[in-house]
Amino acid sequence: CLQVIKCKAAVLWEANKPLSIEEVEVAPPKEHEVRIKIMATGICRSDDHVITGALVMPFPIILGHEAAGVVESVGQGVTSVKPGDKVVPLFVPQCGECKSCLNTKGNLCHKTE
Repeated sequence: CLQVIKCKAAVLWEANKPLSIEEVEVAPPKEHEVRIKIMATGICRSDDHVITGALVMPFPIILGHEAAGVVESVGQGVTSVKPGDKVVPLFVPQCGECKSCLNTKGNLCHKTE
């Protein structure tokens, strides 16, 4: 589906304020991007640090990266997943080349630190 879709999201507009459940528009994936239909999600400690302001991120922000979902659509150049694949999003992107990315037990890319 390469059109804008609407879905509900928990949006944080500023630190130490309640999350706001809102309808948001999600653009089609750009080159090397994947759009995922999130089936289940949760707020983890990293998200809590954003909520309290201990981890500074640009606002507004949609939290809940610890999730499971299904690939809805992919942008040009994406070859590792296809629509319908079940996926788990990561908090930090992976280069796929550094020692941590190549380790089956690691997921904190050294190139994106």
